[in-house]
Amino acid sequence: MVKSKVINESTYISELAIHGMQEKKGNELVRLDLRNIKSSVADYFVICHADSATQVKAIAHSVEEEIYKAIQQDPWRKEGLEYGEWILLDYIDVVVHIFRTDKREFYGVEDLWGDAEIKSYKSA
Repeated sequence: MVKSKVINESTYISELAIHGMQEKKGNELVRLDLRNIKSSVADYFVICHADSATQVKAIAHSVEEEIYKAIQQDPWRKEGLEYGEWILLDYIDVVVHIFRTDKREFYGVEDLWGDAEIKSYKSA
């Protein structure tokens, strides 16, 4: 993994989130780079999906664990943990979206940020 001194903090957090998703076999992992978009609300969106609410929750827990272990930072805000259909972990400059498969297709977050640079990652 790239050291935080080499890259900026939001890039590092996004990479930690991706690692947490890979650990729990998240599907179709992508990172949207929003830094060059004027109206963006964050530097990065990190997105994946899973087939069950149980796996969605496990991925969210893994992401939180990876980020806390590396930089002792909890999300500023969390949404959706109760139902596990779309969990959002807000780290201010990095927003992590973990969807149940059908919800990802329905909301199409990637399509809303069509100008973003999108990088895909393999599941572990």
